[in-house]
Amino acid sequence: MCDARTVSRITPAGNIMKKNSAILGAAFLMATSAIGPGFLTQTSLFTEQLLTSFGFVILISILLDIGTQINIWRIVSVGENRAQDIANKIFPGLGFFLAFLIAFGGLIFNIGNIAGCCLGVNVLTGIDPKYGAIISCVIALGIFWYKEAGKLIDGFAKWLGLIMIGLTVYVAFKSHPPIAEALYRTIWPEKIDVMKIVTLVGGTVGGYISFAGAHRLLDAGIKGKENLHHVTRSAVSGILVTSIMRFVLFLAALGVVWGGVKLATGNPAASVFQSAAGELGYKFFGIVIWIAAITSVVGASFTSVSFWKTLHPFVFKKEKIIISLFIIVSTLIFVSIGNPVKLLVFAGAANGIILPIALAVILIAATKSSIMNGYKHPVWMQIVGWLVVIAMSWMSILSIQQLIEKS
Repeated sequence: MCDARTVSRITPAGNIMKKNSAILGAAFLMATSAIGPGFLTQTSLFTEQLLTSFGFVILISILLDIGTQINIWRIVSVGENRAQDIANKIFPGLGFFLAFLIAFGGLIFNIGNIAGCCLGVNVLTGIDPKYGAIISCVIALGIFWYKEAGKLIDGFAKWLGLIMIGLTVYVAFKSHPPIAEALYRTIWPEKIDVMKIVTLVGGTVGGYISFAGAHRLLDAGIKGKENLHHVTRSAVSGILVTSIMRFVLFLAALGVVWGGVKLATGNPAASVFQSAAGELGYKFFGIVIWIAAITSVVGASFTSVSFWKTLHPFVFKKEKIIISLFIIVSTLIFVSIGNPVKLLVFAGAANGIILPIALAVILIAATKSSIMNGYKHPVWMQIVGWLVVIAMSWMSILSIQQLIEKS
């Protein structure tokens, strides 16, 4: 039996452990949301197209990611409300607009996630991508409705993710990339492609991804000025985990294409692993990308719909049905459009275009003392945030012009 004094000694330590767990959990939620099928496909495809200069694209995207993430997470934390509710406090109805943007971006992400599922199924079985998408849709609905299945696959995904990181590091060493040249071109590139920067940023912190981690901290009770250093640490940690993984994958793909291998247009990331790790590496990649995609389908659908929960009672009451419809609609759109690689790249680009609007709304909230509970957001962070808004808006306009010229 524990007396009151023992309980009082245990409780603070327990609270610290719970807080640290939530902080790490939010960072890894953001990282695992970002490291999905789009991440793998974009990194491999862009490495083949830009070679060593892709390192510069990664570097710029990291800086923009950090500028975005620390602003959104800190402002949401101090505002002690979800992003859509904060937006409605700025101007009635603005929260609905923000929720629409996030849900629209989440739908595009989800179509890309279904595309990732079909790439994985195709690697493992060779069947038509459309059938792979339908099979994955049914499994995703099963995972969502049956909690035990969700827990099982979440645990499986964590272990596979660790093995995936190990395999990527192995491929990076085995493919012998020109590391010195890659580091040099990361600072001094031969060519720059702004659309690829927009795509990477959108795929890492665009749409629901940044808000998912910030909302996770709110749900865990980590909010207010007294927790800002924890929030900042969690935000930056998520970006660094994602960035390290992207750079390692970049080196792995670079070594393969530098050696003269032409990546498969239908599944460029899979061919990176196949060329360096053989048929076993190829099949393992199929399992990993399918697991990453199927968990992202459920996660993206849940988070996108959750933005409407506090805005309308119907969504709150019928949340499970709406999430299920979200998954089904994503699948039907993919089946009608096809071309998984293009969809995975487009998902990042579209959310990169949405990002400056969402970030601008949050930065405006930072100037309202009534919303921020008396907290003054540092001027340098506001400047960094608005520079990201300007840079992403400018690059998004250039990207749209590029798309118009190509079409």
